[in-house]
Amino acid sequence: MAARTKARRLALDVLFAAELREERPTEVLAGRGRPNRDELAEYPHAVRLIEGVQENRQRIDDLIATYATGWTLERMPAVDRNILRMGAYELLWVDDVPDGVAIAEAVALATELSTDESPRFVNGLLSRFQQLKPSLSL
Repeated sequence: MAARTKARRLALDVLFAAELREERPTEVLAGRGRPNRDELAEYPHAVRLIEGVQENRQRIDDLIATYATGWTLERMPAVDRNILRMGAYELLWVDDVPDGVAIAEAVALATELSTDESPRFVNGLLSRFQQLKPSLSL
């Protein structure tokens, strides 16, 4: 598994746990202690994703709620919600990651960790954000 893929997986684990525990993601990350050797290579990217989602969560959730036709945030599986949050942050705020990579990585996580319908849903919503990116006020 590539280093940034591991970083995204770590970030998703932290975001998911934070939501379930109703804690701030940075507190959950701090509680994990030192990263293991596998996590070290791109650990700063994981931290950037976690902090970015935490700082921009309201705007990200507003975008998801606005463009997720037929789905409310509350109705989505928690893992999908957090994959979308992380993917949206990486797509819309992280300039050194190509848009296609951000979307593909989010879809891969949905494929591995969620329902059969989730990869298509994640791909569709993040692709919509990619199309709207030039017109979104962030």
